[in-house]
Amino acid sequence: MVRVITLCLLVCCWAFAAAQPISPSEGQEWERFKTTYGKSYSHKEEELHRRLVFVNNFRAIQEHNKKYEEGKTTFTLKINKFADLTSEEFRKLYNGYKGKTPSSQVYTNEGGDLPASVDWRPKGAVTPIKNQGQCGSCWAFSATGSLEGQVFLKKGKLVSLSEQNLMDCSNDYGNEGCNGGLMDQAFDYIKDNKGIDTEESYPYEAED
Repeated sequence: MVRVITLCLLVCCWAFAAAQPISPSEGQEWERFKTTYGKSYSHKEEELHRRLVFVNNFRAIQEHNKKYEEGKTTFTLKINKFADLTSEEFRKLYNGYKGKTPSSQVYTNEGGDLPASVDWRPKGAVTPIKNQGQCGSCWAFSATGSLEGQVFLKKGKLVSLSEQNLMDCSNDYGNEGCNGGLMDQAFDYIKDNKGIDTEESYPYEAED
């Protein structure tokens, strides 16, 4: 049954490709995209699908940039590492956790004056930019980022902490790896585990 469904999907993809032929230059852009961002796919059907998604996105970018040249819009677009994702796939991966959120008590403090903004970077409390890849793990990066800053403020040492540790080990607390999670649940795991691994000892893999 699975083989039949896969074959049907493949036929549909080929039919779609035939209806909208991919030009040699678009094929070259696809190969350049894969090389630039180290893209590889588990099977031919997946690569074919990603190729079609990429070409559709590439064409949309070209059309938009043409409007820019004509003065009809104020900004340009370009290919990036997400160009083989549909808009819906991108939203699911990077636009927030859709799971159930636990109820929580809100605490407020009405005393004292607050600054208009706070930037911890000049103080050395922020690690270099990290890349979550094509994985909905923003919750893990948010958790480690906040803890890295707190550790620095307390001990004067900036240590990059392991997002992969949280992704692999905090499922029992309600987190779902690449499918999303919550900082609070990550903190609960770290508290019960009495700590978290460093990025160096437990490197990020962008997968569950």
